[in-house]
Amino acid sequence: MADTAEKKVSKGKKETFMQGIITLIFSQLLIKLLGLVYNLYLTNREGFGDQGNGIVSASYQIYAVLLTISSTGVPNAISKLVSERVAVGDHKGAYRIFKIAFATFAVIGLIGSLMLFFGAGLIANQWLQIPDAEMTMVALSPAVFFVAISSVMRGYFNGRQNLKVTARSQTLEQIFKTTLTIILVEIVAIISNTSTVWMAGGATLATTLATFVGFGYLYLFYKTRRKEIASEIRETVNYKYERVRNIVKKILLVSIPIALTAIMSSLNKNIDSFTVVRSLKQFMSEDMAVTQYGILGGKVDTLTSLPLSFNVAFATALVPAISAAKAVKDYKSIKQKSTFTLLMSMLIGLPCTVGMCIFAGPILNLLYPNASSGTLVLQISALTIIFTILDQTINSILQGYGKLRIPAIALGCGVIVKLILNLILVPIPSIGVNGAAIASVACHLVAFMISITALKRTIKLKLGVRRFVIKPILATIIMGICSYFIYSSLLGIITETLVTIIAIISAIIIYALAVVVLHVFSKQEIKMLPAGDKICMILEKLKIY
Repeated sequence: MADTAEKKVSKGKKETFMQGIITLIFSQLLIKLLGLVYNLYLTNREGFGDQGNGIVSASYQIYAVLLTISSTGVPNAISKLVSERVAVGDHKGAYRIFKIAFATFAVIGLIGSLMLFFGAGLIANQWLQIPDAEMTMVALSPAVFFVAISSVMRGYFNGRQNLKVTARSQTLEQIFKTTLTIILVEIVAIISNTSTVWMAGGATLATTLATFVGFGYLYLFYKTRRKEIASEIRETVNYKYERVRNIVKKILLVSIPIALTAIMSSLNKNIDSFTVVRSLKQFMSEDMAVTQYGILGGKVDTLTSLPLSFNVAFATALVPAISAAKAVKDYKSIKQKSTFTLLMSMLIGLPCTVGMCIFAGPILNLLYPNASSGTLVLQISALTIIFTILDQTINSILQGYGKLRIPAIALGCGVIVKLILNLILVPIPSIGVNGAAIASVACHLVAFMISITALKRTIKLKLGVRRFVIKPILATIIMGICSYFIYSSLLGIITETLVTIIAIISAIIIYALAVVVLHVFSKQEIKMLPAGDKICMILEKLKIY
């Protein structure tokens, strides 16, 4: 009887973990697609284009730094602390962490908003040397506050293994962001006679309004769950009173190292905003330099970040799952979840990297017909995808396990490499903006090497070269060769747009079949997927497994 009960609990945990991941994957995919919609709209919009992207991108990188300080480390930190309390039945302690964190980061978020609002002129004119970016930063400033308090609420619900709330709030926020961006930019375009600067301001104002909507949803959801939370608090066990000061200290000790990792990521992009335009202006006009930066910071960054939407779900779910497992000393679960998610990250990252390298030109022509330049930059930048995705997963495992400083140190080393290479390569006329892309590849490679080494020392995972490297690479090679053959065979017979779409769809199908035929997943791992038992039965009937 005890064994049966244990199996049921294990199965329940497995389903919760995977259901949360699937929900987040669909949410992140929708968010990225909607983000791509407004990016396509802005880039192809007359009067905006790559120059407008350059202005917005520069502002977003500054905004991202303040956002990171006030909120990026918060969801994972709060989810880690809350999940540890919930795992041992201390719901009262978990709720107290949430309340204190909310008050703390409301203050931090408000300070961040005020700093961006009053410092916009100095940052745009002196730091970035892009005066047109001042208005966009002013429009973005209130968003820092709303994202800070929203992040605490998301972290609390994540820690309670309620990942759907985060998924829904982020999706709702992105829907409003996309819709409001198009509406406000069109209104501003009419009023300002298509002024690029004013349209950029309208686009960033839409972001601020959308963050308010996201917070509104979280608050309303929280109100509907207050009775349930109160009931859990009454049934609390293992509660241990802690002073407010000690809880704030604990939150900061967890959130600061996690935030530092995100800060390093933001600095990676800010290195481009500070160095690319300055360096390019040495041998081209300012407008041309901003346009080149717009290609890198607008189109290329948008496309290379798309694959992360699939993997971020695993990274988000891993931190509370591993923290909870470690709290009850369930090391078997830690190894199982870590191994599975690393394999999934490898299977996501490799084909996206190779596919974007092969079809960089066709993809740009398909998505940005009015501004399709940047093929080589995209091909080089695509190499960052595999390292970024793997690093993202490894960092979540380490953070969930309590190794909070390693991810920040790893990415910090990568950022130093990035800065040095940017300063050396970008000023060379024959390399130019491509130098920033090369530097980003080196940055993420260095960070990945440090993180994977630390992971191997922390958790003894069985990562067989055959299953984790050789088979995924073989499946990717099969996909690349077959999809390029289809593309080159159909090109000239039908339109390039249709050929590109057919080739991409074919690549996805061929890759999926190759992964199945090569037995990359074990039967146990297939059963971890939604409807995994049914999938396994079908594969057994087909005599594939």
